[in-house]
Amino acid sequence: MMLFPDPFETLLNLQRALDTLRDSEWLESSPSGSGPFPPLNVFRKGDDIVVILEVPGVDGKDLEVQIKDHTLRIAGTKKVNYNPKVSLHRRERIEGHFDRTVTLPVEIEADHVKAECRAGILALYLPRAERDKPRNIKIN
Repeated sequence: MMLFPDPFETLLNLQRALDTLRDSEWLESSPSGSGPFPPLNVFRKGDDIVVILEVPGVDGKDLEVQIKDHTLRIAGTKKVNYNPKVSLHRRERIEGHFDRTVTLPVEIEADHVKAECRAGILALYLPRAERDKPRNIKIN
């Protein structure tokens, strides 16, 4: 009688489960968009929001940024060009169209957004809308 499961069988089952997950479309879609997402960080700087995206291989002119109220949308296309005369041995760099939407914690003043794209980093400076800022009330 075996009290403990065979560790090799357990590892084999884990490997099968990971292979199934990797081959499924589960990781490819989400409610916030589709495609090869660039990683991003969103943080507050005073009243305003700063968003930093890694977009190596994406030209700034190939990016589309939209702001409306509390929502930021970033879309673009990452291209990976290979010489047609080479034989590709391994492919890990993802290419394709991405389209992602992020809900922000404050309303943004869309007319004053600043964007910079240098060395594969997109920085967005999103000022908080004046109408969204808290107001101090004077008490008599």
